[in-house]
Amino acid sequence: MARRKQIYEGKAKILFEGPEPGTIIQYFKDDATAFNNQKKAVLEGKGVLNNRISEFIMTGLERIGVPTHFIRRLNMREQLVRHVEIVPLEVVVRNYAAGSIAKRLGVEEGAALPRSIIEFYFKNDDLGDPLVSEEHITAFNWANPQEIDDMMALALRVNDFLSGLFAGVGIRLVDFKVEFGRQYEGEMMRLIVADEISPDSCRLWDMETGDIMDKDRFRKDLGDVTDAYREVARRLGVLRETESSGQTGPVLVSDNEK
Repeated sequence: MARRKQIYEGKAKILFEGPEPGTIIQYFKDDATAFNNQKKAVLEGKGVLNNRISEFIMTGLERIGVPTHFIRRLNMREQLVRHVEIVPLEVVVRNYAAGSIAKRLGVEEGAALPRSIIEFYFKNDDLGDPLVSEEHITAFNWANPQEIDDMMALALRVNDFLSGLFAGVGIRLVDFKVEFGRQYEGEMMRLIVADEISPDSCRLWDMETGDIMDKDRFRKDLGDVTDAYREVARRLGVLRETESSGQTGPVLVSDNEK
């Protein structure tokens, strides 16, 4: 890893130059952060689980025609992805009230929303990723009106896919964050899903018990964060059903076993 040129290091991932032009290697760290990086920890195995869960989801999205930056998984912690120009927005799709929307609007935590709601947040750690409107986005040229429409349409398609995927394994998709990148091919440009989709970027609740199975376990000091991620992976078929609860690390299903 030291021999490769590092391009960027974020809170949960490191990006390196890829082996071919137009590619990047995305490395998943075990670092966990919350509250705009004020709370930090290292959770052993989290990066491995997020790598495999995100691979599984991105591959599923590609199958239904949603374009993503994912090319292939390289190893337990790394993916080869397409180089894109990241749109400086986090697109959040909410199906149930939780987190900031419950506090802002006084909606009961866990209440089903009248319809899926899409929100935009400006990606800026120094400002705390503030909520922004479409007017802000176009005024500051973060994206044009057509790109906003495309991001909303793609986000709703991702929501439909994820909602069904997780419901099928007894998990409620409360909300999730997705990022988009501009991929240039000659004079053509298209928006594609980028970054990752994992329990780090989704709120996931067990349908029967209501147990939290995502990063909120870290935010709220509930403990067993990696165990919750491991259970999500197990239900999705990324982990073997016969995995021993006494194992210290995740046992992953090989590509031949899937």
